[in-house]
Amino acid sequence: MDQDGYFFLKNKDENLQDSNGRAIWALGEFVSFQNILDSDLIATASRCMDLAISQIDRFSSPRAMAFAIKGLHHYHNATKIATAKRLIVLLADNLVSKYRGVSEGEWHWYEEYLTYANSLLPEAMLLAWKTTSNSLYKTIAHASFDFLLDIIFKDGQIKVVSNKGWHLKGQTSNNFGEQPIDVAYTILALGVFYVHFPNGEYLSKMNIAFDWFLGANHLHQIIYNPATGGCYDGLEEEHINLNQGAESTLSYLLSRLEVEQYETEFEEIRNHVFVGSDEVLMN
Repeated sequence: MDQDGYFFLKNKDENLQDSNGRAIWALGEFVSFQNILDSDLIATASRCMDLAISQIDRFSSPRAMAFAIKGLHHYHNATKIATAKRLIVLLADNLVSKYRGVSEGEWHWYEEYLTYANSLLPEAMLLAWKTTSNSLYKTIAHASFDFLLDIIFKDGQIKVVSNKGWHLKGQTSNNFGEQPIDVAYTILALGVFYVHFPNGEYLSKMNIAFDWFLGANHLHQIIYNPATGGCYDGLEEEHINLNQGAESTLSYLLSRLEVEQYETEFEEIRNHVFVGSDEVLMN
């Protein structure tokens, strides 16, 4: 949009579904904090959400649907508006259809490839279950999240899907070209799963994922820059992408806000390493 409030014509040539989905997530979560935020701001966000709701059923992108489900889940919790729940069912059923269309054998996913923001999809399905009590959503959420975690957690580290070559069904993925936002989405999803199913494995993986920012990666290089408070934009095969963009910094901050809720539990994890059934004390 330009300074006079007119939309650029190039918007018609761009796929804006994911960005709109993120906006719906932000609005829904914002409204859910109505007890502590300014009432005028809450009213403005609610009006924006009401306008956005009329467009949500047009989404076709799985990630746009998932972002919207997150926003609608929080919005419904705060307002109990029936339309929000109806749209969650509509979007979640669409994701179920996509999952059933390609899931087979050892492939438990919604598409024939893993790309970006993958953790968002099972997280959205779990939130859809929490809103609707449809156990099918919970089953698919668990199956798809377990499938994803088995791929991105290897040898005590997280390696999110590369942005230089997606993980295609039946093929081995390129593990270089990792971005902070994908690590952050994984941490947020692990947090949601842990809240509803307090499995220590989720907490352990959350700790491992956050340590990726602090040097627990294949280059053993810190991604968060404590000197600037920023976060580097990516982890490449032989170097760090030294640009410190807003998205990367926000990804670190979102991750840190999530893990700080479990500071005591993480301290216990750091003091004990579990290898199989043996407990080895760390110095």
